Amino acid sequence: VQLQASGGGLVQAGRSLRLSCAASGNVFSLVNAGWYRRTPGNQREMVAWITSSGTSAYADSVGGRFTISRDDAKRMVSLQMDNLKPEDTDVYYCHAFIRPSQSSPVYNYWGQGTQVTVSS
Repeated sequence: VQLQASGGGLVQAGRSLRLSCAASGNVFSLVNAGWYRRTPGNQREMVAWITSSGTSAYADSVGGRFTISRDDAKRMVSLQMDNLKPEDTDVYYCHAFIRPSQSSPVYNYWGQGTQVTVSS
C-alpha cells in the first residue's frame, strides 16, 4: 500500500491550494484519513481528519479555511486550503488507516510530504 500526496506549491497569502492523497496497491477500504504538518518542535500535528462516515475535524488554526473531503471510489482524500496565511507554510503529510483486504486488520500508513509555501 502506498499513499501518494500531491498539490503543494508556492502561493501568495490569501490564495488557495488543494492537496490530494491517493492510496494505491492492496486497498480494500480507506477507513479514517487526514493531513498533518510539523510543529516547531518537529512533531506532527493534525490539520484535518475525516472518518469513514464523513465526519471531519480540524485544528483550531485552520478551521473555516480548510476543508477535507474523501472520494472512496478513487481511494483519495483531499484538503482544500483557502485564504492561506504565511504561517500555513509547512510540509504536509497525509495519513490513513487502510484495510488491505476484506478480512485483514486495519493498518496505518503515511504518505510522503508535500511542501506548501505561502508568501506574504
